Amino acid sequence: MPTLTTFDWIVIGVYFIAVFAIAYRATHGEGARASAGNYFLGGRHTGWFVIGASLFASNIGSEHLVGLAGSGAAGGVAVGQFEVQATLVLLVLAWFFVPFYIGSGVFTVPEFMERRYSPAVRWYLAVIAIIGYVLTKISVTVAAGGIIFETLMGIDFWTGALVVILATGVYTVLGGLRAVLYTDMLQMFVLVGGSLTVTIAGLHALGGWDEMRAIAGSDFMTVWKPSSHPDFPWSGVITGAPILGIWYWCTDQYIVQRVLAARDIDNARRGSLFGGLLKLTPLFLFVIPGVVAYALAQQGRVTLDAPDAALPTLVAALLPSGLRGLVAAGLLAALMSSLSSVFNSCSTLVAWDIYRKLHPAARDSTLVRVGQVATIALVGVSLAWIPMMDLISGQMYQYLQSVQSYIAPPITAVFVVGLLWRFVNAAGAIVSLVAGFLLGAARLVAELNQDALGDGLLYRFADINFLHFGGLLFAACCVILAAVSLLTAPPSTERIAGLTVGTRRRAAPETDGDRAWRRRDVWLSGVLAVGVILTWLYFTG
Repeated sequence: MPTLTTFDWIVIGVYFIAVFAIAYRATHGEGARASAGNYFLGGRHTGWFVIGASLFASNIGSEHLVGLAGSGAAGGVAVGQFEVQATLVLLVLAWFFVPFYIGSGVFTVPEFMERRYSPAVRWYLAVIAIIGYVLTKISVTVAAGGIIFETLMGIDFWTGALVVILATGVYTVLGGLRAVLYTDMLQMFVLVGGSLTVTIAGLHALGGWDEMRAIAGSDFMTVWKPSSHPDFPWSGVITGAPILGIWYWCTDQYIVQRVLAARDIDNARRGSLFGGLLKLTPLFLFVIPGVVAYALAQQGRVTLDAPDAALPTLVAALLPSGLRGLVAAGLLAALMSSLSSVFNSCSTLVAWDIYRKLHPAARDSTLVRVGQVATIALVGVSLAWIPMMDLISGQMYQYLQSVQSYIAPPITAVFVVGLLWRFVNAAGAIVSLVAGFLLGAARLVAELNQDALGDGLLYRFADINFLHFGGLLFAACCVILAAVSLLTAPPSTERIAGLTVGTRRRAAPETDGDRAWRRRDVWLSGVLAVGVILTWLYFTG
């Protein structure tokens, strides 16, 4: 494959200069490091456009650029269901969760759950989130960075992974969420521009959209697979994928932190809707290039050594000098935005939900320093975890989703049921969380050792599709939550005031925001829903 030219490296260098210039400006702006609130939440002055751009850029990390294209090359567009459904889930974030988060004025999602339930629930969510970042975010992003450097740039895998970490860590550690948000906004434009370039170039080389459909076949071009499909059964997509989506988009500090940084509820809601609009594009920008790579390989025009190499292979094989640098910058933008976001979220959780709970009198400067040190330690652990990923799934994006299916259902159950039903209590929440964790951990161990389980009950337990398992685990956690709550004392009215649907309407109706904003946002929500339906209808094979 052709290597990057001097012109390509100049384009990449300009990108890095722009990122660090924006980060420097954000880091040294007025009040940028004056308090923990400014460092961890950007001073709570962020507008809707920056919030939406950051939601998109933070989400579109390595698992999308490498993993979605890889899954597209291996099996077609079915993996795009996660992206299409994300638009609907962001509507849930905008209209259901945002009023609770903004109205409560919390710093973190675990802090909100402490108010709804108890300190034990806060501890659980903070610790499990950090562990989850190691398993499903940092390590996957670092691994994909190594793949991109090795395949596209000819740089050793581990050298590339370390470069990504160090370059991102510098501005993230120094600038906090303010630097992350504004670099994410730049990276959104670079990411979309680079991905659009490779998509258009691939389709042009192939002979157009219709030629791609003809070569790939109808099975490759449908998002609806039979219920027996090993990876993306339609029944699992309907029952399990929304549970993963609500956990990720509505309850995970990694995403919700952007909403918490909004200047008011209107900007938080509009930012979530703007993020939903952007999430209609990944099926076309990231999955389709994988299908194009598959079609070109069928024609013998490219050699596809592995599915996860689809996107870097396409870039190296088709794009001329300069454009390869632009797309490489887009790939790096996704990697860096994802890493910077998770670094900052880890800092916030460690400093605010763990250290501050143990040391209530800690100064802001101490909290910032603790978060920085903890993040560096987590990066080291993540590097050590990378070799384990192939034991769980051969394709990176499926690895991410399968591990999430063990973490997400208990948390989703506690959040959703807790906000809808005032009678669930702290005892029910902690029992449901622990039971769900143990069941998920048992499933993970069984999957890792599936070949040694024979043909018995344990093998069938390990062999359940991860989406089906997510739906079953969610249902089990809801039952446990309700049963334990009904067998123990209900929470007091004073404790849950404003923290459930019924009590919030009575306690703080003014938190719904400006009526004019709401009317416009209702129309935008309708547009997003129609966009999802049209996408589903088109990609039916």
